Amino acid sequence: MAEMDTSGGGGHKKGPGVKKGKKLSTRVDLTPMVDLGFLLITFFVFTTTISQPTAMRLALPDDKVKEEDQNKIKQSGALTILLGKDNNIFYYEGELAPDASNFKSSNFKDIRKVIIDKKQQADTNLVVVIKPNDESTYKNFIDILDEMSINVVKRYAVVDISPVEDRYVRITEGEAPPEQ
Repeated sequence: MAEMDTSGGGGHKKGPGVKKGKKLSTRVDLTPMVDLGFLLITFFVFTTTISQPTAMRLALPDDKVKEEDQNKIKQSGALTILLGKDNNIFYYEGELAPDASNFKSSNFKDIRKVIIDKKQQADTNLVVVIKPNDESTYKNFIDILDEMSINVVKRYAVVDISPVEDRYVRITEGEAPPEQ
């Protein structure tokens, strides 16, 4: 609590030979303020909610050993997206043609239009197959998953890239394909 020393002097005398009284400063005790600070800190710690980490929900299918138990997708509703290095994206619709005539290049800016167009064509049968190669980045993978969420693509799969597709990606990026 605040204290004030009021001892000594009560009258005001002026003139020669009169000693001037000392001016005493007030002394403030800060102990209750510290107690109040700790009380507020503990109150806010106990009343705040701990934020939950945000994560994307993935519905993973059961592993089916038999080929007849696996889900088949229609070629008209399939869109395969290949992730390359340096933010390059490649895609093809349906099956990859033997001469790679349907193998196309894109970027993250234009892939949304490709997904939207394919979604309108395939209606409810759209399945997007995402295949990152060894040189694609984690950021690109998350960005393409975000595109699936933004465009409300309900069925997509993350699959390993085949050697043929990887070779086409490397050739298109200007690299010499690895020897097989």
